[in-house]
Amino acid sequence: MKVDVLLGMQWGDEGKGKLVDALTREYDVIARFQGGPNAGHTLEFNNQKHVLHTIPSGIFHSDKLNLIGNGLVIDPVIFKAEVERLSGFGMDIRKNLFISKKSHLILPTHRLLDAASEASKGSLKIGSTLKGIGPAYTDKVSREGLRIGDILDSSFLSKYQALRDQHLRKISQFNFPFDLKEAEEVWFAAIEFLRTFQFVNGEYLVNEWLESGRRILAEGAQGSMLDVDFGSYPFVTSSNTVCAGACTGLGVAPGRIGNVIGIFKAYCTRVGSGPFPTELFDETGELLRKSGAEFGSTTGRPRRCGWLDLVALRYTVMLSGVTSLIMTKADVLSGFETLRVATAYKIGGKITTEIPFDTEAPVEPIYTELPGWKEDISKLRDKENLPANLSGYILFIEKYLGVPISIVSVSPDREATIHLK
Repeated sequence: MKVDVLLGMQWGDEGKGKLVDALTREYDVIARFQGGPNAGHTLEFNNQKHVLHTIPSGIFHSDKLNLIGNGLVIDPVIFKAEVERLSGFGMDIRKNLFISKKSHLILPTHRLLDAASEASKGSLKIGSTLKGIGPAYTDKVSREGLRIGDILDSSFLSKYQALRDQHLRKISQFNFPFDLKEAEEVWFAAIEFLRTFQFVNGEYLVNEWLESGRRILAEGAQGSMLDVDFGSYPFVTSSNTVCAGACTGLGVAPGRIGNVIGIFKAYCTRVGSGPFPTELFDETGELLRKSGAEFGSTTGRPRRCGWLDLVALRYTVMLSGVTSLIMTKADVLSGFETLRVATAYKIGGKITTEIPFDTEAPVEPIYTELPGWKEDISKLRDKENLPANLSGYILFIEKYLGVPISIVSVSPDREATIHLK
């Protein structure tokens, strides 16, 4: 057996949660492999909206197993709140949720460091979610972090205090006001809550599952254009969001990767700072935001909106070896007489189809115009009834990327999923 991987192809918020949930019936295990509570995977069914930050999106299927991989950073407080929300729906997830001992912990002082650092940057802010993600990954790379497995160690408290005091010395340099006492009390209560879950050697477990024939779907967070190595640096997240991150974030060999499924919106959005060549600042951009309910599921911040960028999409398809694509929010484009997609960039007077190294370089998108459709497609469930111009839009994207679009999502509900292939 091999691990299939599902990734966001843009700047996040592509609808990964819904699609993982919809695809879960085809798998035995759903495994998150990177990121932290800066992710917000939204699922809607039975007239209820659920937002998951750390827990894999397969958790709503009681017969499926879920793994939080070693590539994640976990905030115990947010994790506890997430579990308690699920408990309100009568769910006890302890039996089918496993947490890798090698995943890292977010401390209260990580969040303080994040806020202090971001505040000090003024107009140069990168748009952090202020969840402590970056500082936690910094400690991981610096070989100073605390991991889930450390909770079981008798010296855990002293390890915590040493790292906390190191953070406090850094925070003092920012002249940033804070009150740590209450945050620590809540955090340690959440640590005790965490102890009631199954801590595992994730890399061994996931390979045992593969050997036993279990079907595994690796769930990515954020988007490929936020990858720390290949995204629009420095306006990126702190982990590898491309397919390679599934190998290091779960402990599976590259040869164990099977299908790579890429999810993208029918247009583009971005939260926070950073380059966005096709961003719209006019009424069209505002219409996309309103029609698509484009507000961050984690931060609540309004998302920046723009036309589909095929230059960026082909780049991320290349990086991860995507074998099939899923297009979400096609229904948001209903009513536009003409649609535009960026098929090249003009940079310094030259035409290119490559993402520039310099993220500050002025980029002029070169658009191809396509006819839109007026029909409301949110209630459609079969491909035969798709508007002809939507089918043409899909065909144009497939031809440009050289990858088939297998599924189109036409509303947030888990059943609003049309299989094309």
